[in-house]
Amino acid sequence: MSGFHPFGGRVSRHFGDNLDPQDAYLSYHDVRLTKGDVESIKNDWLTDNAIAFWEEYLEHEKLQQFPKAHIILLRPSMSFMLMNTPDPTTIKDALPDFSKTTHIFLPINDNPSVELAEGGSHWSLLLVSLIDGVAFHYDSLGGDNLRPAQAAAHKLAMLLGAPIRFVPMDDTPQQENGSDCGVFVCLLMKHLLLKRLLTADSSSRVSMNMAGREVNAKEGRKDMLRIIESFRKEGERRRSRSVSPFRKKDDQSKSPPRIGD
Repeated sequence: MSGFHPFGGRVSRHFGDNLDPQDAYLSYHDVRLTKGDVESIKNDWLTDNAIAFWEEYLEHEKLQQFPKAHIILLRPSMSFMLMNTPDPTTIKDALPDFSKTTHIFLPINDNPSVELAEGGSHWSLLLVSLIDGVAFHYDSLGGDNLRPAQAAAHKLAMLLGAPIRFVPMDDTPQQENGSDCGVFVCLLMKHLLLKRLLTADSSSRVSMNMAGREVNAKEGRKDMLRIIESFRKEGERRRSRSVSPFRKKDDQSKSPPRIGD
């Protein structure tokens, strides 16, 4: 975390000789999780890929149940690209089509350099309501990510050609250590998506405040790992049923279990 996270946003766990953090662990739709990503979910600062997996999970397992919803979960790489492009209209074709979108979730990272992968030290969440023209910022370390979040909201306003009012959510639950910010982003995203936006009565306004809301990061990590393991087991079952008897066993082991297209 900014100010006291000692690992600069990199996975800090020491891996044994038989555990390479770059080894593939699970392919889930468009995300390929590595062992390093999974280790970050166990006890560290979440990698970009770990958060991308969570967004992929919410999108395919939850959001697709609401076909009339027009909500976009922007991946960390896209949020970073948007924040660091001087003229965001030049990358419009690389981003989703926002023309019918009502809300956008953006994971915000404080990495100041486009040349340093995984170089940031803090995550926060920006929820932009395009129908209201408001960007709600949820930061589990007070205002540490204020400037990056404001920059993201400004670039999005430039891209859309419409003003966006920035609102820091001062009642955001606060983390108690230097590594839970990414988990807070994932859990707050899930809560706001499932409990606020997707269950809202269209005739009434939805409250975006977090007053009194508690976030249990330890249990959140366990839940994320449980979901990953369930997909991995399902992928292994599918692979065992479809593997050709003429394919070498070593080749099979190099390919991670796959879920999705």
